Amino acid sequence: MRFTSLVVELIRARPRLVVWLVLLLQAALWLFLPMLLYRSPPGELATTLAYGREYLVGSWLGPPLAFWLADIAFRAAGNHLFGVYLLAQICAVLTFWTFYQLARAIVGGQQAVLAVLLSLTVVAFSSPGVEFGPLVLARPLWALLLLHSWQLIGQNRRTAWFAWSIEAGLLLLTTSAAPGLLLLLAGFALATPRGRGVLTSLDPLYALLVIVVLVLPYLIWLVRADALVMPPGPAISDLGTRAVEWGGLLGGLVLAMSGLVLLVILNAGWFARNAEDAPIIYRPPVDPLARQFVYFFAVGPALLGSLAGGLFDLDHVVGGAGVALLMSGLAVIVATGDLVYLRRPRLLRSVWAAALVAPALVVSATTFVSPWIGGTEVPTALPAKAIARFFGDSFERRTNQPLRAVAGDPQLASFVAMDAGRPHLLLDATPERTPWLSVAKFNETGGVVVWRASDTAGTPPPDIAQRFPGLVPEVPRSFERIVNGRQPSLRIGWAIVRPKAP
Repeated sequence: MRFTSLVVELIRARPRLVVWLVLLLQAALWLFLPMLLYRSPPGELATTLAYGREYLVGSWLGPPLAFWLADIAFRAAGNHLFGVYLLAQICAVLTFWTFYQLARAIVGGQQAVLAVLLSLTVVAFSSPGVEFGPLVLARPLWALLLLHSWQLIGQNRRTAWFAWSIEAGLLLLTTSAAPGLLLLLAGFALATPRGRGVLTSLDPLYALLVIVVLVLPYLIWLVRADALVMPPGPAISDLGTRAVEWGGLLGGLVLAMSGLVLLVILNAGWFARNAEDAPIIYRPPVDPLARQFVYFFAVGPALLGSLAGGLFDLDHVVGGAGVALLMSGLAVIVATGDLVYLRRPRLLRSVWAAALVAPALVVSATTFVSPWIGGTEVPTALPAKAIARFFGDSFERRTNQPLRAVAGDPQLASFVAMDAGRPHLLLDATPERTPWLSVAKFNETGGVVVWRASDTAGTPPPDIAQRFPGLVPEVPRSFERIVNGRQPSLRIGWAIVRPKAP
């Protein structure tokens, strides 16, 4: 008598239920883990909120949509980061549910579950899902674009044009990589007979009109800011260095796929006993055009995104690793064949679960162990809320006015900008990046200047003292991290620039 595990039977009978269970569990893990371990926002999230508070049409960071949504979520949660973390997980769930719909249309519901499980391990390793921003928001929009592009090209559903145009416009308002991604979609359509047939109707013109209407304010800003140009390319002498950087980015993508590769190797039939008794996940034959579609978008964004990142000296793949590797799991399933044998289901389940939990374990170890071993500061261990509250209250007590602006150390200043009053952030070293406020305006309206104190007197660094002449430092304020370890307490020097009388 053959025994089939409950998981395999669930994949066969209730594939949607399996997808929802996995996605909700993953989202719950990354929703509550930062709430428990992070005392300050990860990465550039604080800066994202500072820019979102201004509701600019565009900035040096790129299109505005992700910044607007981050600020809305932050305010909706009562100026708490829970709203932004929740928004990031909504994006993750929407990404993979849309990806499941696409995979189901190509390989059927049962194998689509396997594609989601494989791609989930890749994206969990490749890019952060907690730090909401353009790279996180671009994932569900890209997944929706792929789904509706396949409905247009592969299934000839003309009704998908309207949704496609909305998603394309929103992607252009989210990431600077959107034009390249849309060119990839157009290139695939032009390279296939069925795609060219879709483009010969009037529907693409209406879609283009919708896109232009959505993006018009941002386009106007690009023209006025003289930003509608390609970034400068590398000099000939730098091509060797840029090629090495491209190799590093491409290698990072390959490393992110290590969990997927390990699962494929463990499921191979080379050393399996009684391989014919393994449970089978069946699918109907795959359309040859669908096979081309999957392979093209599994390889194209990763290859071109890493090449562009290396060419323009960026520290990340253009478009983000989550976008570049989204189709990797589906590509493996399509290449496997109509019958997928699950030869070692228990081992596969264990390795897959370990691949998903491993990033969470790394975060926990970094928070609690790294300060004791290396003595290096963990950015998310800084008490951002306490910092913001102290300097906001101190300014209000001294001047009898709410804090309107903060400057100095960019990281600390961005924390203070998350205070309940939401003061403006001034990047005084690069004031052109915060066009809503200048150093002269800051000196007029008043604010707080913060820096990392190197002595007990709180002497400001020379560059800050030069930009704010006559600065009178206050007694430095010490803050405790979540785990100090071998590090001294965080000592912050600060000074108040009093508002000028009208």
